Amino acid sequence: MKLSQLFTKTTKDVPADETARNAQLLIQAGFIHKEMAGVYAYLPLGKRVLDNIVQIIREEMDALEGQEISLTALQNKDVWETSGRWSDEAIDVWFRTKVAGGGELGLAPTHEEPLTNLMRRFIGSYKDLPAYPYQFQTKFRNELRAKSGLMRGREFLMKDLYSFSLGEPEHEVFYEKAAKAYQKVFDRLGIGESTYKTFASGGSFSKYSHEYQTISPVGEDTIYVHQAKRIAINKEVYNDEVLAELGLNKDELVEKTAVEVGNIFTLGTKYSEALGLTFSAEDGSVRPVFMGSYGIGPSRLMGLIAEHFADDKGLVWPENIAPAKVYIAQLGTNSVVLEQATELYNRLTATGVEVLYDDRDLRPGEKFADADLMGIPYRVIVSDKTQAAGNYEIKARQAEVAEHVSYEQLLRMLGMST
Repeated sequence: MKLSQLFTKTTKDVPADETARNAQLLIQAGFIHKEMAGVYAYLPLGKRVLDNIVQIIREEMDALEGQEISLTALQNKDVWETSGRWSDEAIDVWFRTKVAGGGELGLAPTHEEPLTNLMRRFIGSYKDLPAYPYQFQTKFRNELRAKSGLMRGREFLMKDLYSFSLGEPEHEVFYEKAAKAYQKVFDRLGIGESTYKTFASGGSFSKYSHEYQTISPVGEDTIYVHQAKRIAINKEVYNDEVLAELGLNKDELVEKTAVEVGNIFTLGTKYSEALGLTFSAEDGSVRPVFMGSYGIGPSRLMGLIAEHFADDKGLVWPENIAPAKVYIAQLGTNSVVLEQATELYNRLTATGVEVLYDDRDLRPGEKFADADLMGIPYRVIVSDKTQAAGNYEIKARQAEVAEHVSYEQLLRMLGMST
């Protein structure tokens, strides 16, 4: 992508109506546009980052034998009334509207009910189980506290996977596999070391659910971390009984502020019983399907990572989710520099490297500032000086000094074969 062709622009101005650091940086860098509190549009570079995060999650869900689907945002009132969750008393974040021809619809805050209802068409026998459908879907929640940028929105992207099993033993096996897959996702996103599997309330479904909490000063949750065991306890269930059951000592735990980035729940038969999702067992009996729910918010992760890795110059994206790996800064407008910069752009692009080519007629300092603000992992300078020396100047995003390298050395630094 050539920046002269990119319709978005960076800005030095901090948005006056935005208090969250992640949203401030993403807006300044031209990655997102704030439509209203808790509602953001993703611009070309921001969409690339979000898609990269989604792809990492997708790969790990596929490795669990998940099957990707896409459910509707508009929700049938009857299905939710059957489960008892249509009212504001049951779910207090509904967005609902009257239909022109009569009746009422809602915008989905989650998808247990519609998917359970849908699966009645496809599950009837023990031979149809297990099943692991998942989706990346926009959710809508009428949040009172939509003030943390991408980390708490009224409209946001969610990955939700639902497991449908013969019974609790089969469910537990998958549950543990899902827990490991989640940790792999966070490892690949660069936040694995600061993310903990956290014991939380299981509600009416089980004694515990598990959250994945990432340590962050901007988090809204308080957790108690056991560093050696790589687990934590949410403040809501932090008591002597739970500590004893988990074999933990208060003296070994450290209080931390964290952001919830994922959760896994045992749902049991609550929704299958309410909506009539049953199967004929091998012995001829009819039983309710045993269910689980597994959620990760890609848009929330984007906000957290933006904030987690930022410095005083701007964003600092991990290489595997950055909108591009290389930022080529062409300095000067003489024909030889233009030719060399364009050639480098074409060659790197042909090898599969994602490149942002700053071919704009701007001062060097402006280009360098944009490269830092956008958080591109490597900045490569093509100038009269580098052309005369027959090399390129490359600098990693947070490196103290730049290096002067040949094209072959440049490829090696970028992890490409020569």
